[in-house]
Amino acid sequence: MVSKEEIEHVAKLMKIDLDDHAVHIDRVQKMIEYFDILDKAATESEEIIVNEQPLENLREDKYEPYKDKLIDKLKHYKEKFVRAPKMV
Repeated sequence: MVSKEEIEHVAKLMKIDLDDHAVHIDRVQKMIEYFDILDKAATESEEIIVNEQPLENLREDKYEPYKDKLIDKLKHYKEKFVRAPKMV
């Protein structure tokens, strides 16, 4: 079970103001239950196909300087932070 204190702690770490923690407790609990179902899924018999590439087939890394200041291109830049859109 997820506690109110854990939701408050995570919200504080993410710098999110939450008014009603009870709504989020139920949502997080449902996510954890779903992860438990995924953990119990039998995947041992599944074959994982890996497409290996030799190093000769990979491109050479080259440093290409960016001419403009990237920070000036950001729309929601404030002091030393970039503001992301609100999550609903």
